Amino acid sequence: MERRRLAIPIAAGVLTFIFHLAANPHYGFFRDELYFIICGFHPQWGYVDQPPLTPLLAAGSQLFGHSLFLLRAVAAAFAGASVYVICLLVLELGGGAFAMVLAAICGALCPVLAAFGEKVGPDMVGLWLWPLAVLYLVRIVKGGDTRQWLAVGAAVGISAESKYSVLYFAAAFLAGLLIAPQRRVLFSKWFAAAAVLAIVIALPNFIWQAANGFPMLEVLRAGQNGKNVILSPAAYVLAQFIIVNPLLSVVAICGLAWMLRGEQTRFLGYGYLLLIATMIASHAKHYYPADVYPILFAAGGVAIEAWTQSARYLRPVTAAIALLAGILLLPYVEPILPEDTFVSFNKAVGPKVGMGVTATEHLKQTWMTQDWADMHGWPQLAATVQRVYDALPMADRARAVAVAQNYGEASAIAFFSNVPVISGHNQYFLWGTHGYSGDVIIDVRGDCGASLHLFRESHRVATFSAPDIMPYEDNMPIMVCRGIKKPLAKIWPAVKDYE
Repeated sequence: MERRRLAIPIAAGVLTFIFHLAANPHYGFFRDELYFIICGFHPQWGYVDQPPLTPLLAAGSQLFGHSLFLLRAVAAAFAGASVYVICLLVLELGGGAFAMVLAAICGALCPVLAAFGEKVGPDMVGLWLWPLAVLYLVRIVKGGDTRQWLAVGAAVGISAESKYSVLYFAAAFLAGLLIAPQRRVLFSKWFAAAAVLAIVIALPNFIWQAANGFPMLEVLRAGQNGKNVILSPAAYVLAQFIIVNPLLSVVAICGLAWMLRGEQTRFLGYGYLLLIATMIASHAKHYYPADVYPILFAAGGVAIEAWTQSARYLRPVTAAIALLAGILLLPYVEPILPEDTFVSFNKAVGPKVGMGVTATEHLKQTWMTQDWADMHGWPQLAATVQRVYDALPMADRARAVAVAQNYGEASAIAFFSNVPVISGHNQYFLWGTHGYSGDVIIDVRGDCGASLHLFRESHRVATFSAPDIMPYEDNMPIMVCRGIKKPLAKIWPAVKDYE
């Protein structure tokens, strides 16, 4: 019996993993993925803008050479694990086969969750561990072994080593428990042990941040003061509908209503509402709380299964609608269409489903979308910089270094070329000048500090352009600057760019 109960969760998880394995490795390396890889090749307990887990996983996938397939397989594994846990949570909430199938379809094809499983990023870890923490929490509330608190603590602690937003999740669901009758489960030595375990796991990164002046706080402040789109509460809620998929949101809403109506599950509904409220108050990006949606889909599957008990003919119709709704928006979160085809698709579909609402940064957008544009052009940029570097006289080449404006450009040069590169952006600033004097610089998308008269001479030696890239990085000037008038080490503090 137990084996049959697990057949659907295992099948759903494996199918989701295989789907992502086939759909993920296209277009090219994403800007942030390149940054994660380079950070992971410099292992430490933390980085300016992130904990260490994602960089280590990204770099580990590239130990045997460049492989987009292996990199994206990491994200695929977390997506498969997430859908497996969704099905287990359905069972724990009292659902059966139809509830698991519906919840698995939603969990696999929901746009924001599919995006987390498509490319390597900090949210992919929470895609698995947030619902896993709730799975153990539900078991405890139902009278299960309180030692399972240790699993909750481990899930939260490990998630914190991937993305700090899990702290909002943990606080929201803890508050949900405190205002519900189930608060009694908190009065356990195993809850205290779980809290200690989570802190111990997360502590090394906290210590690193403290030792470096909590640069992540500076990054967040900078993002909220110009870079990021700040949504009103109403716009934030609307964005949740869009990133979840307008039709699949119905399943999530059913799940929320079902949880709030049930005495044993009300604390989960409270947790979700508190999470969204605190994210809105913090001006967080709209996708920051999205790892919570597997929980709502699990509850939604259980609710719809119960409500269709006397009208079972509606179940295959409901599952088919969910499947078609998920497939319709897949091109936005899986690189499955040729570029020109996607542009045509986006022009036809995007405005109709409100995809413009989901922009997170104040940058000129293209019909490729920012994510897809940021998977293009990186090898070509690195090749252009490599040609400039190789054309330098040997004496200049020995002391030359490329300077990039942001971590995407710097990481592409570091990953795809042999040119030494530095930058003032985020973690690259802390890595410093690597001892380069700055007397010969290849300035990528810069002007050799023309307004400050930093160099005795400068020449534009190349212009980088590539199809389908972000507009601000197209027609990019590449300069060679010689004869710095002030040592680079003294200039370096002024180039810090945390955002």
